[in-house]
Amino acid sequence: MRDGTDLQQKIMSAPFFMGLPDEAVVRATAHMVTRTHPADQVILLENDWGNSVYFILSGWAKIRTYNLDGKEITLNILGFGEMFGEMAPLDQVPRSTDVITLTPTTIGSLPASDFVHLIETEPAAGIHLARLMAKRLRQVNRRLRLREADSTSRVADVLLFLAEGQGTKGSNGVEIPNLPHRELSSLSGLARETVTRVLGKLERKNLIQRIPDRDVLCILNSEGLEALMV
Repeated sequence: MRDGTDLQQKIMSAPFFMGLPDEAVVRATAHMVTRTHPADQVILLENDWGNSVYFILSGWAKIRTYNLDGKEITLNILGFGEMFGEMAPLDQVPRSTDVITLTPTTIGSLPASDFVHLIETEPAAGIHLARLMAKRLRQVNRRLRLREADSTSRVADVLLFLAEGQGTKGSNGVEIPNLPHRELSSLSGLARETVTRVLGKLERKNLIQRIPDRDVLCILNSEGLEALMV
């Protein structure tokens, strides 16, 4: 019983469901199936059809695509409570990206028909979805504006991007997952060696601090990172 209660609490605390009537959330998620996946497992593939919408209940996953040269591009990093796969059921077209776990990850799979029914019957759910889409579009526009910026600005932007999406308040600042440099490289569009060099410089400036034993990176000075994005 406790496991079921804990799971329902995790579902209720997902940003998309927060503020919705409890009975509507319980009804909408009655057929949700949860599975725990190992790291580096593909959850969705581009061109799959959208039969489900997914919520991360623990762990981390990345949204991936490829450019015309076949180079992998990481579009987003998702953590607890975040949703993916919601567009394909709405516009009834195949999925446009891959989703791969970065760590052992527990994912709740919600039937697409239940998700669409919730959107159609709960106005607040539609507003939550619109806000999510607006947030993601704003993030993409910000990163596009920085495509021609210097390497320090681009790495700073990625760190702040992760802090906005998955940052948690710690004793010394905002904590984000300490991702492998290859993932930060893919997010920023920079060479991995360049990312490593910039992170070292930011650490020497006391803007960030890596905490290996907890596998997190702490942003000590968000305003200082913002100031670098010129």
